[in-house]
Amino acid sequence: MKLGIVIFPSKKLQDLANSYRKRYDPNYSLIPPHITLKPAFDASEEQIKQLTITLDKISNNYQPFQITTKKFSSFKPVNNVIYYKIEPSKELEALQTELNAKISTNIPEYTFVPHITVGQKLSSAEHADVYSSLILSQFNYEEVVDRFHLLYQLENGSWTVYETFRLGRE
Repeated sequence: MKLGIVIFPSKKLQDLANSYRKRYDPNYSLIPPHITLKPAFDASEEQIKQLTITLDKISNNYQPFQITTKKFSSFKPVNNVIYYKIEPSKELEALQTELNAKISTNIPEYTFVPHITVGQKLSSAEHADVYSSLILSQFNYEEVVDRFHLLYQLENGSWTVYETFRLGRE
């Protein structure tokens, strides 16, 4: 089974991201806006049982924490992805690092850059046009994150929640 670990932001931030994703992200219908903590990896049913125990323990090591986004950014020239840049925080970095250290599946392809994708798979011309208009936007959005989610991929390519882990329950 293909799994991933993400943080879903609040409905308000998801709605803001979706206002762009509808037009600029072909994966719009496959998964809600999210911050990827651990990219897609494969696990068996037996491994998933152990994984949920591990994730539950990890979730107890962290208290809810704040995320902030103030601007759009892009991964160009690596790829034509436009995203809400999530400001780095010690808590978010520590959570992501521990998840990747304790769930040794595959080495992440990219360095962790916390973000919420709003556009991808754009041509270079589309990317330049969209990005040049979005970087003029000014906003300051903050919210508290109190959970992360283990997702699994369905046969149609969409993702759904397998289990949710609340931060700092103990």
